Amino acid sequence: MAIFLTKTCIFHPLSISLSKSITPNFPLYKIHPISFSVKATKMEESEIKEVGEAGGSTQKKIFVAGATGSTGKRIVEQLLAKGYSVKAGVRDFEKAKTAFSTNSALEIVKADVTEGSDKLAEAISDDSEALICATGFQRSWDLLAPWKVDYYGTLNLVEACRKRGVKRFILISSILVNGAAMGQLLNPAYIFLNVFGLVLVAKLQAENYIRKSGINYTIVRPGGLKNDPPSGNIIMEPEDTLSGGSISRDQVAEVAVEALNHPEASYKVVEIIASPDAPKRSFEELFGAIKQQ
Repeated sequence: MAIFLTKTCIFHPLSISLSKSITPNFPLYKIHPISFSVKATKMEESEIKEVGEAGGSTQKKIFVAGATGSTGKRIVEQLLAKGYSVKAGVRDFEKAKTAFSTNSALEIVKADVTEGSDKLAEAISDDSEALICATGFQRSWDLLAPWKVDYYGTLNLVEACRKRGVKRFILISSILVNGAAMGQLLNPAYIFLNVFGLVLVAKLQAENYIRKSGINYTIVRPGGLKNDPPSGNIIMEPEDTLSGGSISRDQVAEVAVEALNHPEASYKVVEIIASPDAPKRSFEELFGAIKQQ
């Protein structure tokens, strides 16, 4: 585990440096999930439809929240490479203009997930068919930051989608979000990340909200994120299975993009890492092996 912690940025999208003298000042064993009730039924599964005349280009419009982040940028690039039309939701418009090459299939819009669902609904508009959420709080000593972004920010996106009739939602989350229930309270990674505002707890509550919202979701929980090119094949497991391992951000982006076109990915939580010893499997096989909850 020590090697895993030192060589990888453990979970999307954090990159945190922590003094050894700092320890959590809260009793992790007393953490209880925040309770809430959302009455909703599952939305009908929406197909991401192809558009364009015969002989013309085929494009699909996808909204990416957190598009300038390390994983979000890769998601945008892979979507464009596969012929999708992309609407990149960003907080810093000027940064976004320098982050992406000019592309007629790419539209950049201001979208701060902390500003509420109404403004997000305006950004998403009526021309987005699906949303991929790759947001994450910026490290700081504001212990409420994870809740503002990873919890309330995600809820705002879900509600914005409901207002616009967007029926497909893909969330990049993290392994170990449910570490307490997995018996991983003493896992160094679980303790380390939760020092900053209980970020894993915030992510779990956001996941629970999505699952009760009725929207067609795929929640992707990657292991330790690496900026290196992919090495090894993807291992995909059911929720609350993996407590270690790593994966390239490129492969995380690939899983998120592929989830759009595989009905086997609907209404599922998947955990992913990569290993050179894992066999090569199609995404149909990978998603198909995970049961809906």
